[in-house]
Amino acid sequence: MNYLRRRLSDSSFVANLPNGYMMDLQSGPRPTPPSSTSNPASPATERRTPPSLPPQVPASGSALGSSPAPTPGGFLSSFSSVVKTAQLAQNAAAAAKASAAAAEAAKPVIRKPKILLVIDDLHTDWAKYFRGKKLNGEYDIRVEQAEFSEINLASYMSTGCMIDMQAIRGGTKVVRSFKPDFVLIRQHAYSMTPGEDFRSLVIGLQYGGVASINSLLSIYNFCSKPWVFSHMIKLYHSLGPEKFPLNEQTFYPNHTQMVTTPTFPVVVKMGHAHAGIGKIKVENELDFQDITSVVALARTYATSEPYVLSKYDIRIQKIGNNYKAYMRTSISGNWKANTGSAMLEQIAMTDRYRLWVDSCAEMFGGLDICAVKAVHGKDGNDYIIEVMDSSMPLIGEHVEEDRQLITDLVINKMCSVLLGINTPQPMCVRTAGGHRSGSGSPSQSAQGSPQRARSANTSPSQAFQPGPIPPPAATGPGSQKQPPQLNKSQSLTNTFTETLKGNATDDEAKAETIRSLRQSFASLFSD
Repeated sequence: MNYLRRRLSDSSFVANLPNGYMMDLQSGPRPTPPSSTSNPASPATERRTPPSLPPQVPASGSALGSSPAPTPGGFLSSFSSVVKTAQLAQNAAAAAKASAAAAEAAKPVIRKPKILLVIDDLHTDWAKYFRGKKLNGEYDIRVEQAEFSEINLASYMSTGCMIDMQAIRGGTKVVRSFKPDFVLIRQHAYSMTPGEDFRSLVIGLQYGGVASINSLLSIYNFCSKPWVFSHMIKLYHSLGPEKFPLNEQTFYPNHTQMVTTPTFPVVVKMGHAHAGIGKIKVENELDFQDITSVVALARTYATSEPYVLSKYDIRIQKIGNNYKAYMRTSISGNWKANTGSAMLEQIAMTDRYRLWVDSCAEMFGGLDICAVKAVHGKDGNDYIIEVMDSSMPLIGEHVEEDRQLITDLVINKMCSVLLGINTPQPMCVRTAGGHRSGSGSPSQSAQGSPQRARSANTSPSQAFQPGPIPPPAATGPGSQKQPPQLNKSQSLTNTFTETLKGNATDDEAKAETIRSLRQSFASLFSD
């Protein structure tokens, strides 16, 4: 009791209790009951005790008229009420907090979309290929498409790169400013044409730290064809002429060094020549001196390489892990297969071709999209002449598939760079008959034309069609006369070639094939 009295006398303890809980203790002493002498009462009245209080045992020597001491029962009940009230308040606060958190979680999270800048002409609407796609299922992709000539930028060290776009869309001038998160470059950043040097924009994107496909480092390096060819020379020396048959080339920094060339005819390329522009075939030394004066007027560098009398051109493209090989044969008779009428056909992807494109894809830190161009001469040899980057044109029957492959590659790259999520790329698609027909050996590809079995598939899941697997090719001399197994999608060229194989050599059959195609399909392939 002394302890309780000391606690109750503490003002801080009493002040912390709610009002009204200590009123019964703080009130004055109860009135003294009348004594037995002045107000007699019955014995039953004296023995009656309050029902809420335990019976009191009077101490010896105490007067009957003294007031009873405060009992601990009232204080304990008040203290338990305080504790219970505090617990109820705490539980109510926790429940309110849980309900608020549940309501916050149920509210949809609005994430800012990632901006993809596609630098390409308007012939391809890249927005439709990214429509409905998200990064990791969370971030939408907003596509902004423009050409190099329609954009300008300003890059800051702390805030990155800001793009100002002014374009004409449907006859209306569109002006927008945005900060790109990723860039897909499908256009040449540099050309010899006046007003088409956009290397400063590439530097600005690099300055702002914007990720891209291909890398901005490779885009800037590909602004000079001789610079790219110098890296191909390193591959030529490391792999050897058998594995990497690079065509011989001579570099002239200016016209003063263009005195003579070892052999004729040669192909002279002025400056950053691409897409068949700036290339001249020179037949003799007099013509070579004439073209020297043109180079002097252009005030640029030039290269010369031996002219290869070709049967067809070869192009091997790589988009991520997807590989395709094409053969292009000139019908109009122009020495440039990409000029005039030409026949394009997809051919089998061989290990030899794969080595070419994989080796070139390692340049400048890696090329996600690239293509290797080569010429198959009438002497039966292949000559690599050029490498193209992400600005390469898409050709063949599977252009839509290639665009979808580029879309998936960009999404995977954006997830890796922006979100730190590495998703596996789809497996490579091989053309029908690539390895089943045994045409993937490098020796067979070097000896003659590759097996022209065109792919009938349009998706990676249909890369191989069920059918009997032909036996491996024999190594004897008579194995060359065995006709290859053909499929339903084989072109008319193969039919002509197979028909004439029994009574003519390969060169004669090829010449007859070209003559027949000129007569039959000149109108289909004309410009």
